[in-house]
Amino acid sequence: MPRWCRRFRRQPLAITGLVLVLPIAFAALFAAQIAPGNPLATAGPALRPPTTAHWLGTDDLGRDIFAGLLHGARVSLFVGLTVTLISTALGVLVGGIAGFFGGWIDDGLMRLTEMVQILPRFFLAIIIATFFGGSLLNIVLLLGLTFWPSTARLLRAQLLSLREREYVVAARSIGSTAPKILTNHLLPNALPTVIVNSSLQVGGAILIEAGLSFLGLGDRSYVSWGYMLNNAQPFIQIAWWMSVFPGLALLLTVVSVNLMADGINEVANPFLVEDGRR
Repeated sequence: MPRWCRRFRRQPLAITGLVLVLPIAFAALFAAQIAPGNPLATAGPALRPPTTAHWLGTDDLGRDIFAGLLHGARVSLFVGLTVTLISTALGVLVGGIAGFFGGWIDDGLMRLTEMVQILPRFFLAIIIATFFGGSLLNIVLLLGLTFWPSTARLLRAQLLSLREREYVVAARSIGSTAPKILTNHLLPNALPTVIVNSSLQVGGAILIEAGLSFLGLGDRSYVSWGYMLNNAQPFIQIAWWMSVFPGLALLLTVVSVNLMADGINEVANPFLVEDGRR
């Protein structure tokens, strides 16, 4: 069995995160097959508690809560994963160039990174959603273009430490080009930290999208957990299921993703010894 697999199996919390993530991912992938039809359409009487006909009850318009949860998982995971991919690509590009070349290039890119990092991300998202619409594309682009500074700073710090190592000096001495040294020697050793940071960003992006939808600034053409929580506000005392189930789904998703990130950290950390201790 590979070493990384043995390390991962020794972490009960990481295993718990994996067990929770898998059914959520399954629900997102097969939502249309499990709950076919439009989740925004009326499916039965309004404000019915959980029954065999509607496992998680219905909302004030008679829409099925179970169908909404499944289709909402698609939106949440799409936002979380897409934002993470965009921000990681930008962070690796900026951090890689800054950490490898140094000098005025490093100074300029780090000043840009600091400018983006101090932006009030959630407040900026509210402004963009208010004036330009809260479409999923707008939300994903905004978050992807503002989540990357932490990745860039982490990668830069790793590269500053690695670029003076003996194997890098040896590669330079035999005539290896800068791009080859960066891609073959530096990035493979620096990326584990980036991967861990990126996996943590998934939960953050999901929460921001849910917060915007909860405020009524999300994309109302799609069902999302924040949208469902927004609709549940006037009915908390008479229809508890409208808020409890979307809230639990959001909580479990973010917690499970963070637990998985901790597991990836333990697997990717090169300083872990065989018994799993630092």
